[in-house]
Amino acid sequence: MAEDKRYQQLLESAIYFGSADDVEDMVCLDEVEVIVDLRAEATQCASSRPGIAWQRIPLGDDAVAQTLLLKAAIDAVVKACRAGKRVGFHCGGGKGRTGAVAVGVLLELGICDTLSQAEQHARLLRPVIQLKPPMRQSLQTLYPHA
Repeated sequence: MAEDKRYQQLLESAIYFGSADDVEDMVCLDEVEVIVDLRAEATQCASSRPGIAWQRIPLGDDAVAQTLLLKAAIDAVVKACRAGKRVGFHCGGGKGRTGAVAVGVLLELGICDTLSQAEQHARLLRPVIQLKPPMRQSLQTLYPHA
């Protein structure tokens, strides 16, 4: 059944990423407990299941000024993971904002050493990822030695 999933695991049995349409499956199929929602337009969690911890971090696609929000999203995912929670994160389509957070999480957890490595790793898992130049610039600001 894993091949039928439209979302991916960033870290096995711990961190999942995809689009807003994937959230219900993350919760039902992989028992995700924490959802980090990157959509500014969101007014509620994309899952209707009770007991889900929903954290909305309204990240824009292009705003370099949102570096602090990008860091907050990365930290929210890492914190939930380190607390032993299954965590999922998403934006609308699971490409730009989701890709940037995935790259940051890989760097933050030390899974990858460079921005290029992290981007390749994330794209290998989720080929639709496309980092826009402002997001790449924000990641370079946050991880200057990567």
